[in-house]
Amino acid sequence: MEADEDLACAREILTSEGRAILDLAERLGSSFAEAVEFVLSATGEGKKGRVVVTGMGKAGIIGQKISATLASTGTPSWSIHPADAAHGDLGRITPDDVVLALSKSGETAEISRLIDYVKRFGARVVGITGVPDSTLARHSDVLLDIGDLPEACPLGLAPSTSTTVMLAVGDALALTVLKRRGLTREDFARFHPGGALGKALIRAEEVMRTGENNVTVPPDATVREVLEAISAVPNSRGRAGAACVVEGGGRLVGFFTDGDLRRRLQEHGAELLEMPIKEVMTAEPVTIEVGQLAVDAARILEQRKFDELPVVDSRGRLAGLIDVQDLLQMGFM
Repeated sequence: MEADEDLACAREILTSEGRAILDLAERLGSSFAEAVEFVLSATGEGKKGRVVVTGMGKAGIIGQKISATLASTGTPSWSIHPADAAHGDLGRITPDDVVLALSKSGETAEISRLIDYVKRFGARVVGITGVPDSTLARHSDVLLDIGDLPEACPLGLAPSTSTTVMLAVGDALALTVLKRRGLTREDFARFHPGGALGKALIRAEEVMRTGENNVTVPPDATVREVLEAISAVPNSRGRAGAACVVEGGGRLVGFFTDGDLRRRLQEHGAELLEMPIKEVMTAEPVTIEVGQLAVDAARILEQRKFDELPVVDSRGRLAGLIDVQDLLQMGFM
């Protein structure tokens, strides 16, 4: 019975919070569009502004997440604690900024004091509150009214529905601005270079080896010369045991690896060293094109049991070499 009651309680809470978000979606009006324009005009290309997010208690924690979402989607932002603002953090706010202030009641004392200071600086204020005639609402340049929301808490006290709706409004603002900016998947990856999201968008050319770390030889080079060229590569990254065979114009015509060397030695013995590489290389090797994802390269290496993979352009010209050592170090495999 207790388990059934717990499930019923959880479903009621989720339903209540979900309904509040859907209700707000229906009521959202022109003020939201104004807030989007405020953010874009303050933080667009060539602008110096930031979105400074603030709130007290649970609303402040929600504000931190909203600020993080803004920053990770191309909108410069940070969050400040309203109580700390009067003790030096006001120096973080400039007239170019937009202050996004969260307070369900709109009467949080620390928020009211902060907004008074902010207005003196000339920064614009976007208020998120459920009381349209509150102090915060009256002093906001744009008001996002979340409505009179009963909390989903069984006691009706703990911030729950109100903070959920604030978070949803913050997501809507950040992601609408993202869309207006025309942010691409590649742009998004630049803000997440160390995470799985960014890693999934890294291109082959961003991880490939070039220059002296990518051995290239002509088709008439002897196997001995190829081995000497491979051995001459600096070992700072872990020397790749392969050479790309290219002809005039840089077109890739073959590939020669440590594995090829072992197999060809069994066939030709010591005579192998003086043979032209074009007679013993792997012609038409497996490659990956510039623009393809590094995760695709990792998949090919893993499935084919390769250690190296040439990277070519759309015309078959050599661009670089991907080595399994680098992908392992970067966490792709």
